[in-house]
Amino acid sequence: MTNTDLLQQMSDLIDEKLQDMKEDMQGMKEDMQGMKEDMQGMKEDMQGMKEDMQGMKEDMQDMKEDMQDMKEDMRAVKADIYDLQRKVSGIGMHVENFTDKNVQLIAENFIELTKKLNMAIPAADNNRAYEVKVNYLLEEVDKIKKAIEERSA
Repeated sequence: MTNTDLLQQMSDLIDEKLQDMKEDMQGMKEDMQGMKEDMQGMKEDMQGMKEDMQGMKEDMQDMKEDMQDMKEDMRAVKADIYDLQRKVSGIGMHVENFTDKNVQLIAENFIELTKKLNMAIPAADNNRAYEVKVNYLLEEVDKIKKAIEERSA
């Protein structure tokens, strides 16, 4: 074999190997193109997830603000309830200390006036005086019943 023939064969072999490499490179290029497309899809998916996460973050912030508002409202309601309890207690004490005693004084004075009237006019009846006293005593019994019921409840 001559050098030229040998060179020709080597050249053919190199061309054949280059062709094989070129085909392999083409396959790799196609694979890389597919990977690039997949990566683009993943990038879009990640962007969508990022947007969803941002929306969730905003929703969580809104919920946090709403819960803070609810806490403040509950504190205000609690303060209002405390004020209301204090006022009701004050009213009860006023009724007990002043109104009840004044009504009792009026009733006692009425009885005395009725007795004087009966002495001045013998025909007048003592029933009115006793009726007022009985009504007062019935109210006192009702209060005692309520107090006992509240303590037993």
